[in-house]
Amino acid sequence: MPSAKPEGEIRTLSFLEAIGDGLAGEMRRDPTVFALGEDIAAGVYGFSAGLADEFGRDRVRDTPISEPGFVGMAVGAAMAGMRPFVDLNIATFTYVAMDQLVNQAAKNRFLFGGQTKVPMVIHLISFHRGHVAAQHGDRPHPLLMNVPGWKIVAPSTPYDAKGLTVSAIRDDDPVILFQDVGLWNQRGAVPAEPYTVPIGRAHIARPGRDVTVVAFFSLSEALAAADDLAGSGIDVEVIDPRSLAPLDEKTILESVVKTGRLVAVDTANITCSAASEIAAMAAEKVFKSLKAPIRRVCMPNVHIPFSKPLEQHVMINKEKIISAVKSTVTG
Repeated sequence: MPSAKPEGEIRTLSFLEAIGDGLAGEMRRDPTVFALGEDIAAGVYGFSAGLADEFGRDRVRDTPISEPGFVGMAVGAAMAGMRPFVDLNIATFTYVAMDQLVNQAAKNRFLFGGQTKVPMVIHLISFHRGHVAAQHGDRPHPLLMNVPGWKIVAPSTPYDAKGLTVSAIRDDDPVILFQDVGLWNQRGAVPAEPYTVPIGRAHIARPGRDVTVVAFFSLSEALAAADDLAGSGIDVEVIDPRSLAPLDEKTILESVVKTGRLVAVDTANITCSAASEIAAMAAEKVFKSLKAPIRRVCMPNVHIPFSKPLEQHVMINKEKIISAVKSTVTG
């Protein structure tokens, strides 16, 4: 949670509206913040609706369908003193711009010996629940976790969506802001005034004593599973990482020491997933506290099918989390 809880007007916003509210607030506060991306002025997905009317086309820029071009332009603008918010839209579009993302944005502060900084946000939408097939359905967050220089955040609630958007824009390092298409219509209380949620600090969404569940992009499923498991006498602690780089090791490991069991949930393919990193971290640092083998709940190593029934078959759901938790308790 933020260091100081904001006071004042509270509105009920959707997840998408909360991101847009955070971006608009920072554009009003700081004239160096501007937004760019394909069809961002039109507000196709909703979060950027109205920005072009308020701030004009100089600060809300539609770009050609050339991800390497406009990401590279944003890197240069950031190094020259601006704070671009780059809407890359569908997360798989990162693949087209990898040279700019990895060799420029993530490395330039290091390569220039700290003489420059790259304060930019890359906004990505994970469409794995959107019935959009393999080329639009990947979850590339583990791949990007492997690149030093990026901070990676992924809010799971409207409150965190606004707070992490503000934190990402204000950060002097490049930040990747992920969102899950399945959260778009989730609504929650969001303060009207600007506030921040610290990058690199996890949130204990549900305290518990028997099993630690760390859920990335699957918080609602993990909480539903915990509610069901409570009826069986299993008290689950659910942690929302909120940030993958840096990862809040302290919160996660303290929970595992307390419960003695860990289930890591991640929507990525199981090989080299964020869940794999969380599992390895626990195995290396608190192995003696473990009462049972660590379990991972991830998607299988297959591409996302276009067929809706097949897509649902590979998705993370409450039942898969319940099965994994029970296996850590019963052996």
